[in-house]
Amino acid sequence: MPVLQYVCPKCGRQFDELVRQYDEAVRCPACGEPAVREWSGTVYSATGKPTPHCSGNCKTCSGCK
Repeated sequence: MPVLQYVCPKCGRQFDELVRQYDEAVRCPACGEPAVREWSGTVYSATGKPTPHCSGNCKTCSGCK
């Protein structure tokens, strides 16, 4: 289960969230509004090591190796 970075478009809060799937809907813990994924954060593989040249958008690649 990955920990992803999100930002709330309503209140601007940035936070990390443990999700089961990359496309899971996440709500802001401060105001409850739907949050959007922050793609500029660091991405880690299942081993916990940073993955080089990874955008974090797993829909466009064959996975972290």
